[in-house]
Amino acid sequence: MKNRWIMCPCCKGKTRIKIREDTELYKFPLFCPKCKRAQIINVQQLKVTVITEPDA
Repeated sequence: MKNRWIMCPCCKGKTRIKIREDTELYKFPLFCPKCKRAQIINVQQLKVTVITEPDA
């Protein structure tokens, strides 16, 4: 079973979250300690997609 770190979609730095290939995340708030930004992501089969929400 593969394990890998989630990389920040903005700065490509390593975050503190590690996932396995069978992990699924839906609307997960990912925080990057390097660039200090938070993104909402989905993860399925080790593929990370960023959710862009319109500003209110």
